[in-house]
Amino acid sequence: MNDFDSLAKELQRRVDEEERALYSKQVIQHAYHPENLGRMDRADGSAVVKGWCGDTTEIYLRMGRGGAIREATFMTDGCGPSVACGSMLTRMVRGLSPEQALLISPQQLITSLNGLPEESVHCAELAVNTLRVALRTLRKV
Repeated sequence: MNDFDSLAKELQRRVDEEERALYSKQVIQHAYHPENLGRMDRADGSAVVKGWCGDTTEIYLRMGRGGAIREATFMTDGCGPSVACGSMLTRMVRGLSPEQALLISPQQLITSLNGLPEESVHCAELAVNTLRVALRTLRKV
């Protein structure tokens, strides 16, 4: 291993260490291995919202015959916590009625991720706000 490789390995170790100090295992897991990532063709409801931080989050919903959310996907151009929030939120809404999904709060999302640092709370707020807009666009199936 040359000096450059050693330096790169050491820098990555430090980044990983700092990340583990800031974020829960759930946030790291969802940030690096997001569920439900992608746009959805022919969604029954969708929204694209740009947050005050400059990040954009998209939520897509597909309804089941019984009126529950059958499928939910997301996209974001945001940071790791934004990815984690979209991933967890789309997981949380599956099987819920639109009325139940509307009741999900940013704090509930944060709790599901076992916390977020204060500087990342806006990521949960953006995800939940985008979900609420998507719910308002739902067409009946």
